[in-house]
Amino acid sequence: MNKEEFLINFTNLFEETEVSQITLQTNYRDLEEWSSLLTLSTIAMCDEEYGLKITTKEITGAMTVEDLFNILKNKH
Repeated sequence: MNKEEFLINFTNLFEETEVSQITLQTNYRDLEEWSSLLTLSTIAMCDEEYGLKITTKEITGAMTVEDLFNILKNKH
């Protein structure tokens, strides 16, 4: 698992947000499209792509896309 791969998988969850708006430093909760549905999609993506469980609490505690990556990396 690397940051670039995670960023691609994460941005693929968004349908309306321009991919260029999402970087590792993006506070994803500030994105207009971010919702509880995308929280669940992020949980599912982490499980399917990496075989790792991430909780809603961990997602809401993170600020940036890189924070999410680091949470997963620490579980690996």
